[in-house]
Amino acid sequence: MRWLRAVSIDQWRAIDRETDRAPGEAGTTSLAVLAILVTCAISLTLQEYIGGHDSYMRLFPNTRDKYWELWGFVWWSGWRVLGYVVLPIVVIAMLPGQRLRDYHISFKNFFQHLWIYAALFACILPAVYLASKTGTFRHTYPFYRMANRSQLDLWTWEGLYAIQFVSLEFFFRGFLLQGLRKVMGANAIFVMIVPYCMIHYGKPMAETVGAIGAGLILGTIAMRTKSIWGGVLIHVGVAVTMDVLALRGCPPMGSGKFCH
Repeated sequence: MRWLRAVSIDQWRAIDRETDRAPGEAGTTSLAVLAILVTCAISLTLQEYIGGHDSYMRLFPNTRDKYWELWGFVWWSGWRVLGYVVLPIVVIAMLPGQRLRDYHISFKNFFQHLWIYAALFACILPAVYLASKTGTFRHTYPFYRMANRSQLDLWTWEGLYAIQFVSLEFFFRGFLLQGLRKVMGANAIFVMIVPYCMIHYGKPMAETVGAIGAGLILGTIAMRTKSIWGGVLIHVGVAVTMDVLALRGCPPMGSGKFCH
């Protein structure tokens, strides 16, 4: 159990020691906590009921546009930017004493800890490879089912996918963690993993359960390094790998045939 303490409990205690708690905030009603968590609820509600690809299809019926489905993912990714980045930035600007640069957007400690992210990716890769052999996985990925149609389709989709991961990491590992830190310390990580796990509902169960562990690990690293970019790197790397594995055996790009 000593290794567990080294990678978790000891790290959480270190976060608490490093946290400059505002006098009288811990254990009391906090405007910042109210604003952060209400913003979280509003953002996730918007994503669920308006920002989904299914909402786009309902609001904008197909007009025989060749890229109609791809535009749906532009809609999906754009709502992630709005809900996960723009809305939180507005809230940060309105909260007294808050600075955007404190919300884990610095690259300062990213390269110093690059080996940690590489090691995590190496640990995840075998599980991703095994999952790629299952029918559930191939039915789910890539989200954009025409990604194999052309290079334009594939790389436009991967770009949109990456943008939403940057937005997601800022929201969960920046906005929520830093916003709650002064009141909750390392406990902010445990609050964050609840909505983070829930946004995975609808995906394969193994991935949703894995999101709990991933949230703990990425949240701890983000609070220790004060940077979200490690999580972005891992998320984008895993996502592209998953799509590439899912597309194996599909008809060649440009054939006009799609994966199912």
